[in-house]
Amino acid sequence: MTSAHKHKTVSLVLGSGGARGLAHIGVIHWLREHGYRIQSITGCSMGALVGGIYAAGKLDQYEEWVRSVTRRDIMALLDLTWDKGGLVRGDKLIDTLIDLVGDVHIEDLGIHFTAVATDLHSQKEVWINTGRLFDGIRASIAIPLLFTPFKYRGHVLVDGGVLNPVPIAPAFHDDTDMTLAVNLNAPVVENEEEVRQVSEVEVTPASPVRDRINRFIQRWQQNMAADAHGDWGAYEVAIQAFDTMQSSIARQKLAVYPPDRIIEVSRNACQLLEFNRAAEMIDLGYRKAEECLGVKR
Repeated sequence: MTSAHKHKTVSLVLGSGGARGLAHIGVIHWLREHGYRIQSITGCSMGALVGGIYAAGKLDQYEEWVRSVTRRDIMALLDLTWDKGGLVRGDKLIDTLIDLVGDVHIEDLGIHFTAVATDLHSQKEVWINTGRLFDGIRASIAIPLLFTPFKYRGHVLVDGGVLNPVPIAPAFHDDTDMTLAVNLNAPVVENEEEVRQVSEVEVTPASPVRDRINRFIQRWQQNMAADAHGDWGAYEVAIQAFDTMQSSIARQKLAVYPPDRIIEVSRNACQLLEFNRAAEMIDLGYRKAEECLGVKR
């Protein structure tokens, strides 16, 4: 820890990007190890999820679990509906996280926290900074066509990345030393290994936390074969289009409202639902933070 960084306060803006958002964990680790104090967090989609869990003081438990998540676990958490509003309800995921973190309220967090969602009817951003933490997170992660919209206080909400993938505005009036944004929709990296591959033996082994969450998942297990008629291909195309849209909006927003510092993660670092690559993404976030904020020699 350097004396120059000790106790420096940060407004942390965590962007949207599916499983790439696990890089936010690595960024937070780097900041804490180097003496920065995160005073507020604004999160969109996966940024809201990671930021909210950190603000609740449960990031270590979440990281322990997500590092051992497999593709099978991911499928078990996707409660398929084939509903016209979306492919996945999201109840399994949110209930699993509540089981891990607790059903806490934003007002009780030790860090000022805002989850950003999009109101489909008014076509405006909605900043959620009161009420149940996982209501805010569920609204913010409602990726169109993938997750069903979330009804919240008379509003129909979807992913905040529809309008603002890197939501800096809620941090405008923070009294901190630095606004740091993490953009998960940076340009595609060509001819470069963006992430260091992690072998199977490096995956976190079973633990009491892992076992507890697995038991919860098993209670939700359903026979997926009955739903095999769904057309995943169409949703994959839609998600790719959504990623492209977010990348374009992020560039525009960051040009108009530049933060003090920005950490850029390429949008091809991993795919939307590749949560089984948690170790790689966390390591990538840590390295990107070092590149952006580390002392240059």
